[in-house]
Amino acid sequence: MNVEKVIIYQIFTRLFGNRNVTRKVDGTVAENGCGKLADFTPKVLKDIAQMGVSHVWYTGVIRHATQTDYSKFGIPRQHAAVVKGKAGSPYAITDYYDIDPDLAVDVKKRMQEFEELVERTHAAGLKVVIDFVPNHVARQYHSICKPRGVKDLGAGDNQQHGFDPQNNFYYCPGERFTPYFDLYQGEKEPYHEEPAKATGNDHFDNAPSKTDWYETVKLNYGVDYYAGGVGHFDPVPDTWYKMTEILLFWAAKGIDAFRCDMAEMVPAEFWRFATRAVRKKYPDIKFIGEVYNPSDYRRYLLNGFDWLYDKVGMYDTMRSVICHHAPTTAISGAWQQTDDIRDHMLYFLENHDEQRIASDFFAGSGKKGVPAMIASVLMQKNPFMLYAGEEYGERGMDKEGFSGQDGRTTIFDYWSIDTLCRAAAKKLTAEEKALYDIHKKALQMARKEKTIGEGAFFDLMYVNGHLHRQYSFLRKAGSEVLLVVVNFDELPVMTTVNIPGHAFDYLMMKEKNAVATDLLSGQKVRLSLKRDGGIPVSLEPLGAVVLKFKD
Repeated sequence: MNVEKVIIYQIFTRLFGNRNVTRKVDGTVAENGCGKLADFTPKVLKDIAQMGVSHVWYTGVIRHATQTDYSKFGIPRQHAAVVKGKAGSPYAITDYYDIDPDLAVDVKKRMQEFEELVERTHAAGLKVVIDFVPNHVARQYHSICKPRGVKDLGAGDNQQHGFDPQNNFYYCPGERFTPYFDLYQGEKEPYHEEPAKATGNDHFDNAPSKTDWYETVKLNYGVDYYAGGVGHFDPVPDTWYKMTEILLFWAAKGIDAFRCDMAEMVPAEFWRFATRAVRKKYPDIKFIGEVYNPSDYRRYLLNGFDWLYDKVGMYDTMRSVICHHAPTTAISGAWQQTDDIRDHMLYFLENHDEQRIASDFFAGSGKKGVPAMIASVLMQKNPFMLYAGEEYGERGMDKEGFSGQDGRTTIFDYWSIDTLCRAAAKKLTAEEKALYDIHKKALQMARKEKTIGEGAFFDLMYVNGHLHRQYSFLRKAGSEVLLVVVNFDELPVMTTVNIPGHAFDYLMMKEKNAVATDLLSGQKVRLSLKRDGGIPVSLEPLGAVVLKFKD
């Protein structure tokens, strides 16, 4: 059986199914609407699967801080001073054991609706990914849905100690929370917190600024930051047990993978402890780590992660190439940095943190991302992630409210995504349809072709010094070979791609004449395969060829 490549489709759940196009700046849920778990019908999920997707990452499903009042359902109300935006950040969790009520048709049945979504997703042949946010929680964290016998985070803390290995939070004893902004934010009473807790982005005093993650508090995994980061892991810190139980709770719901937010801000020793405990019961579960420091990659992989974000390597490089800031040879340098762990690196061109390719802050057009997408999807066996709307060239140029016009799709506001709304209404432009089609072809190819899922990779750039805006490589599995050439230039290109003798030796290819099929266009071409010979290639502007032939 072929090893199929993992393709993750990130969906910002609150926005995906929302068809309300009011889009009032800083609007309420009543004004701007909100997507629901129920929007993921069997038809919608089937369409996602047919695009070539294997995993759906439902972003923001666990209950988080919001300015919407759900107190009539017994859900504690959050103070506006410590919530970013009307909808709130999905990374400011208020109850690890609950589902965000915004996403439910019937708030009282929100967990049941989520469980039904997991069933529908699996029935469509897709795997489920959700966020695990381990580094920080909302300032007003309080679980009302925790299982019987579970103690709430912070419930047993000694608040007179700034640091205690068995505390769940860090404190500023005797000091009130006094950030550099108004603590009323339109409320009758100011937000009050005393003693102040440390802020999520490792801000260990009582006065975070507007640029800090002021709406969150840092969780304590036994690291004494007041003493320079000394670890106290024996006995096992209480937070380790509590957070592992949370992972087990969601794993029992049928979750297939956790995308672990800011994983590198939590000690690797905890991940070893937690992933082992979870895999003891659920051996097939995957852990995806948001780790940005390349010097930490191998340490976090050794301590339980399956895949890590390749942000500062491949993402940053692809962005530079797209924007004419680097030649395509830089792509070779990027994969070489992680060659020993290549199967564990998650490639992507967009996610909720990054600017949209089509935004004015990036490339200004989704089409300019096509060569980078094809190369990222086809060059290795490792996973690739697509962000909902990317396949249509979503621009992310709205000024939604708390999130300004920054080229990103908001994670803080009630909103709807233009391209997703028009795609659902079958009102896409010809260019958007073409962009979707090329994404679908590339993703389906990655899933179906044995050469991509399990084949060897050979970078051709070292013998093609004339290619400054093109990138080329070979993939081979068994007798099947792919020659991939992508064009980052906005002009058509006629060129020759050299195939060195070493490629024939490494891939065990024969010199021969072959008939190749371009998997993107369906056209057939004749190839003369000779050691140290050249293959003539014709490329459309921002296009690609994927020539498949038998060895």
